[in-house]
Amino acid sequence: MLKALSPPVRDLDDFVSQVLPPDIRAQTVLKLDRSPGCAESDLSKIVNDYIPNISVKKSFMGLGYYGSHTPSVIQRNVLENPAWYTSYTPYQPEISQGRLESLVNFQTMVSDLTALPIANASLLDEGTAASEAMTLSMNALPNSRAKRQSKTYVVSTTMHPQTISVMRGRAEGFGIAILPLDLSQEESHAKIEALGDDLVGVMVQYPDTYGSVHDYSALAEVVHKQGALLSVATDLLALTMLKPPGEWGADIAFGSAQRFGIPLGFGGPHAAFFSVTEKHKRKIPGRLVGLSKDRMGRNAYRLALQTREQHIRREKATSNVCTSQALLANMSALYAIYHGPEGLKAIAERTIRGARAIQAGAEATGFAVSKNKWDSDGRVMFDTVVVDFGTNAVRRRFALLAKERGLLIRLIGQEKVGISVDETTGFDDISTILGLFRAVSQGTEDVQADKVFTEQLLSKNAGALDIPDVFRRTSAFLTHPVFNTHHSETEMLRYIYHLQSKDLSLVHSMIPLGSCTMKLNGTTEMSLITIPEFSKIHPYTPTEFVQGYRDLLAHFSEQLATITGMDGVSLQPNSGAQGEFAGLRTIREFHKANTSGGKDRDICLIPVSAHGTNPASAAMAGMRVVPVKCNTATGNLDLVDLEAKCKQYQDQLGAIMITYPSTYGVFEPEVKKACKIVHDHGGQVYMDGANMNAQIGLCSPGDIGADVCHLNLHKTFCIPHGGGGPGVGPICVKSHLAPFLPGSPAPLNVEDAPTSSPGGATAVSSAEFGSASINLISWAYNTLMGANGLTHATKITLLNANYILSRLKPHYPILYVNENGRCAHEFILDTRPFSKSAGVEAIDIAKRLQDYGFHAPTMSWPVPNTLMIEPTESESKEELDRFIDALISIRGEIREIEEGKIPRDGNVLKNAPHPMRDFIEGDGEGKWERSYSRSRAAYPLPWLKEKKFWPSVGRIDDTYGDLNLFCTCPPVEDTTGDQ
Repeated sequence: MLKALSPPVRDLDDFVSQVLPPDIRAQTVLKLDRSPGCAESDLSKIVNDYIPNISVKKSFMGLGYYGSHTPSVIQRNVLENPAWYTSYTPYQPEISQGRLESLVNFQTMVSDLTALPIANASLLDEGTAASEAMTLSMNALPNSRAKRQSKTYVVSTTMHPQTISVMRGRAEGFGIAILPLDLSQEESHAKIEALGDDLVGVMVQYPDTYGSVHDYSALAEVVHKQGALLSVATDLLALTMLKPPGEWGADIAFGSAQRFGIPLGFGGPHAAFFSVTEKHKRKIPGRLVGLSKDRMGRNAYRLALQTREQHIRREKATSNVCTSQALLANMSALYAIYHGPEGLKAIAERTIRGARAIQAGAEATGFAVSKNKWDSDGRVMFDTVVVDFGTNAVRRRFALLAKERGLLIRLIGQEKVGISVDETTGFDDISTILGLFRAVSQGTEDVQADKVFTEQLLSKNAGALDIPDVFRRTSAFLTHPVFNTHHSETEMLRYIYHLQSKDLSLVHSMIPLGSCTMKLNGTTEMSLITIPEFSKIHPYTPTEFVQGYRDLLAHFSEQLATITGMDGVSLQPNSGAQGEFAGLRTIREFHKANTSGGKDRDICLIPVSAHGTNPASAAMAGMRVVPVKCNTATGNLDLVDLEAKCKQYQDQLGAIMITYPSTYGVFEPEVKKACKIVHDHGGQVYMDGANMNAQIGLCSPGDIGADVCHLNLHKTFCIPHGGGGPGVGPICVKSHLAPFLPGSPAPLNVEDAPTSSPGGATAVSSAEFGSASINLISWAYNTLMGANGLTHATKITLLNANYILSRLKPHYPILYVNENGRCAHEFILDTRPFSKSAGVEAIDIAKRLQDYGFHAPTMSWPVPNTLMIEPTESESKEELDRFIDALISIRGEIREIEEGKIPRDGNVLKNAPHPMRDFIEGDGEGKWERSYSRSRAAYPLPWLKEKKFWPSVGRIDDTYGDLNLFCTCPPVEDTTGDQ
């Protein structure tokens, strides 16, 4: 490969010296505590150093996190299946129909259960989803109200406290004041009315954090009369039994789908759901899957409204959501399909009966229980019971006994506990809880008597649940056949593999997406996430039970700090865009603490080439965005313009956001100078770590001059993309910023919870370590590779990119290389000339690549009508050559159009991709009246006859899908093909 470069080089180190500017090269060799790495067979020994210090306890803590059974058929065939977890975001929908169908099932599930017509394909977690509800509410206001200096968002005091914590951090950037009120009382209505035009919106929890259920229909009328939106945090399982928010006035419903078959994982990843009224369907944050038509008029799914808000509005955006929790959303949808509506109701009924048995047991032993005023009997309406022991001493006695028996309960105030029942709560668990009441009340412990007592209470609650009319659900849900068909494991297995067969993933071929780093997700690394000591831990488990987990995450943080040349790390951000927001919030907090004279360093300089989430994140952090020019010839930062902007705003300069290597795929030679200019004018340097795969071991953000960087663990550090998520975006900072890292979102009434950071910065997600369980994948990757392996991998990723560049250079124009003709780990193929010469656009090449069995490179970003290619270090030379040969073959097809041998319309590129059905049906009655043969369309290269991936639909009509937004399960097609 080195010999095939243009020009060729002697060895790998000589090559690297031609790629990296000499002044950014690391002066010392990267050193980790296990620099040589370790064998995969030895990793379990290292893991076993941590596991003895992790105790899996039965959790009754609730707070939005519950035990749940992941059906084995879903765990083995989705969560542990690379065909599901290695696929990319479905931007090429023709080869993503399986997971798109599954995400439509998720949207339908959410829409049905919440009774709101439009649901998205998931968000990150409940706390950030609440923040999105708040900003959507602001975005829905008339401009005159949205731009008011005085803006107030009202939240119920009975929401999960970590949700309010996350919302406070988001609200500050938009100038919104959070006002907690007891919204269960009608007295609050007058306070809301008194806010007048200052009211942004109102949010309640249903059922609330203490298990209570209230009738908020009158509140909804008050909020709507004020011209604002009512948002409801809710629970999908509860909504199988309780009247859904859409039926009593909610505009937005959201929450976590975690209890639909997703492990606790010490906090994540878990799919958040989000649904809205029809009026707000075009303002919904995140990804929305819709139904469209393909070239042959058949139904086909795609991402609707595909150009997301931050790419259109940039610094005017109110959301920076770029990813989702697609893999987890798919698992939750399949969970609902497997159980069906009746199965879900049965789980909910068992949950309620268990909670009522605990309630009855507490009352029978003399303890008070919080009552629901809407039920004359004061019975619990869903899963949570709050018991008042009257004194702190008695409460402490109960808590101590619970801890001795391996039970985690929620401590509320000084005298109360919260006990939440879930799908995994069995007879013995309830019996143990009731035995604790008896032991504390009567001073006796008799396991057999406890079981008899439990049987009596459960038997007493075995009749009708008698949910009051005001709360009882009467509407049908999950009526589509997909939720009423696949209830046996045989049928479920076949449905999973039917969907899987429609999707191209890394099990088929390389996915050469620029800036997305689709690399190997090692099986050994992935195996850690299902170990019970890592997967079954509640995020607010007291430290004494999870010291081993915390030690492993601390070790992982040390790895990231060393690799990036930084000092402090926060693992809390649960996506790359969240990392951007968290990094800028950290800078903002630092400036507030260190700037005198009333100056607000709120200017954020952002290159015009930056990803759309950069300006959106800056605006969300309360910063004003000022663009910096780039040199059109080289793609590098325009240092003259940068210095001029720094001087112009030197008293307000807060930060600059830099992607390195640059968005254009080159190492900017004067990046250190750019950092110095910003520092000299009082600003901080934020480095976007999306391209960190080109740096590890060769250079580092800290050495280059960055003060903070975020890392996309789902790119460089091997967490799989999961068909569009999960992602993790930790931030690494220099020591002066470490005190201002995100604080813990742990509720204040959970004893032994971790404290907030010294700087008091607010949380950015609902759990202290965000999507904690999948950090294990990246820790395993670093540990297996070691410093030497990581450094060598970086060299190979640079080599692979330049090898492809060299072979394609005679056939395609290449944009942006350095003075040695080299790119970094990715490069841009310029397809713009073909628009004039052959009428061929980048999208035509992208779709034709599907016929060759490849996912397209990143299309039309950062330069419109181009393709950005990134091979990663995971691919063999043989696979690279297949991809290169495909692009060379496509260039030949373009040349035939240029030479007039093939028409500009109706050619093999314009009709691509070609699904199998196209070859059977042809142009009607099986005829094939085209300028190319069937064989040319299907098998343009010989190896395709041995290894062929077939797109399941033809090219999809994006315009039709956006104009006809249909985002739930369509009617079933009959055998004639009619609807």
